[in-house]
Parts: sequence; structure tokens; C-alpha cells
Amino acid sequence: MSHNPSRFNSNPDNPVDSVSWNDVQAFLNLVDAMLGVAAKAGLPTGAEWEYACRASSTEAFNWGSNSISPKDANYDFTKDYAVGMPGVRSWSTVPVKSFRPNGWGLYQMHGNIWEWCDDSHRKYGRLPVEDPRGNDDGKRVMRGGSWYNYPEWLRSAYSIQHAPDKSEDSHGFRLLIRSLCVDEKSMG
Repeated sequence: MSHNPSRFNSNPDNPVDSVSWNDVQAFLNLVDAMLGVAAKAGLPTGAEWEYACRASSTEAFNWGSNSISPKDANYDFTKDYAVGMPGVRSWSTVPVKSFRPNGWGLYQMHGNIWEWCDDSHRKYGRLPVEDPRGNDDGKRVMRGGSWYNYPEWLRSAYSIQHAPDKSEDSHGFRLLIRSLCVDEKSMG
């Protein structure tokens, strides 16, 4: 891109912030042009994001706990959650890899920056579904919470939604690359 829109750009290891869902789409189009026909850049759906965040954990946070503390993630530490202890708030993003990764090696799925998802909110039913997508109501889901939020907003299952043109210094994204290669053996 021609410039870095981030408010917190003093460290190149910080995540990009201050981007709208529409801004991210423009970036993804540029990445697609570089990838060619073998792969496609995108955003995860809300369900894909939660699956990746949890990394097989069933607890509120992917480290296998229902509590959070300032050693676990970047969030508004001034409020405690469950048995977690309050601390001092950072008031900005921090470099990626500042906290331990989840069980699948993904960093900072909780806190630091809200991450745009590809779809809208969806209704949760009683029956299990595989890779559900939200209805297209014009808004887009965000997951993960941010440096600005209270700890309960960082839970794996928590989400918000915004209009796709909204950008704030707590909004970012997680890039997803989908392989478009087809295994000829599986085609029968």
C-alpha cells in the first residue's frame, strides 16, 4: 500500500490499525494479484476465526482458562475478569508476538486489535453446524477484542459488528490465504 494508516506505527512489529473492512478489501485485491491462480487472499469468517482462536480449547480463552491477566494479552487491564488481576493499561497496540501463541501457533488472537471477519453476525441455534456464515446484513463481524477493551470482550466466542466503512485505531485484520489447488486424486 502507499502508506501506513496506523495510529500506532512507531514500531514496525505492531499490527496495522485504523483500517475499515473496505480498506482491507482493497489490500486483499493487491495480494490476490501477487498470488496468481494458486491461492486467494481473504478474511476468515467469524466461525473460522473462532475455530482458529480456540485451537481445540473449550474455555473462554485459548490458553485453556476462563481467566485472563496482563501477562496473557493486551487489553484494558484496569478491570479484572474471573480470577484475573487488574494492572496498568497500555493505551496502544503492542508488537505482535508480545504474548505466547495459542496451541496452533497463532499469536494474539485475544486483545491488541479487533480483527475484521468476512461475514456478518449469525444466529446460533441448538444444533451443530459446519462452517456457518452470517447473513449479509451489510455489517461485518469483528473478533478478538483490542487494547481498548475490557477483558470479557476478548473471549473466544465474543464478537461485535460494524459497518464496513468504519475504521478506528482498535480495528485491524488477520490475513487468510486459501489454497485453490485441487488434488487430482480426490476428483475420482
